[in-house]
Amino acid sequence: MASAPPFRAETIGSLLRPAALKASFQQYREGRIPAAGYEAVLTEAIRSAVRTQEDAGLQSITDGEFGRSSWFGFFFERTGGFRLEPSAFEFRDAEGGRYEWPTCYACERIQRREPIAVHEHRRLAALTRRTPKMTLSAPSAFHFFRFHAPADRSIYPDEDLYWNDLVDVYRAEIADLAEAGCRYLQLDEVPLAMLCDPSIREQVKSLGRDPEGLAQKYVEILQCILADKPAGMTLGLHLCRGNFRSRWMASGGYEPVAERLFNEAPVDAFFLEYDSERAGDFSPLRHVPANKHVVLGLVSTKRAELESADELRRRIDEATGYVPIDRLALSPQCGFASVAGGNTVSESEQAAKLRLVVNVAASVWR
Repeated sequence: MASAPPFRAETIGSLLRPAALKASFQQYREGRIPAAGYEAVLTEAIRSAVRTQEDAGLQSITDGEFGRSSWFGFFFERTGGFRLEPSAFEFRDAEGGRYEWPTCYACERIQRREPIAVHEHRRLAALTRRTPKMTLSAPSAFHFFRFHAPADRSIYPDEDLYWNDLVDVYRAEIADLAEAGCRYLQLDEVPLAMLCDPSIREQVKSLGRDPEGLAQKYVEILQCILADKPAGMTLGLHLCRGNFRSRWMASGGYEPVAERLFNEAPVDAFFLEYDSERAGDFSPLRHVPANKHVVLGLVSTKRAELESADELRRRIDEATGYVPIDRLALSPQCGFASVAGGNTVSESEQAAKLRLVVNVAASVWR
């Protein structure tokens, strides 16, 4: 088994929030308990989440993203300059339902008022002796969900100025995480995965933008924020097609972005959703260069049914047709609760899926 990240068995980030934590947050928001009371409940919930991951056998440990409103919302909520506006895209479900949602809109100059996730890393590192893994939403998320109007034009008449301010926020945050001891960081990238969907690409064109141009820009922004990659920090990029209460926003294999993304994104590992036919086949992995790893997200966090261990091993073997086994690993396809509400699985089903990832990985990489 691997002794450094990415490990053969990986987790993505978010976990189901326990009922006591949700209740405590509601009480805190309504002013019925002080911040210190909520913080104590939050820390105890994270301690329990760490124990769940360690008991499953995982070597990389997250805080479940328990202190965040969502995988993305926490970042712009802790960053100055934003308000909410409707997203250009909708979530979908298996029954054909469609769901609107709000996203960030820059109404003032973007500024990092204080560290965004450094306190989360310090708290997590104090609760585990294994490898703490931090997650941040990728910068493309700020732009893509309202790419037709991501900012007030009187504030940002030039889109390059918008990107410069956002890049400054990320570079400062990553540097401070490294200074605090963070050695494992994952960026959660949704827009580049969405740009693999033919219907999304047509929507982008109908709103006056070029899908290829956006994909190129988002990779370039990754290069900018990671230009001074901290020494000793492993960087992962998780591609996701949307994860909201077991719903999604896009479908389509990685081929439209694979060559540019896999070769030009300055990360060490790609965490790729491969839990359903919506993700396409493994053939785009032929573009992954020899110095990068692929973590196969074969275990679904969207449904409770437990995958077959034999089928997971068969799919890993299939992927070796494109990437050697020593550069592959296994994980769930996404987090279990990208928003506080969580997906339609129980905490016991979540734990069973984490154990399955660890046990299958142990049988494949002995």
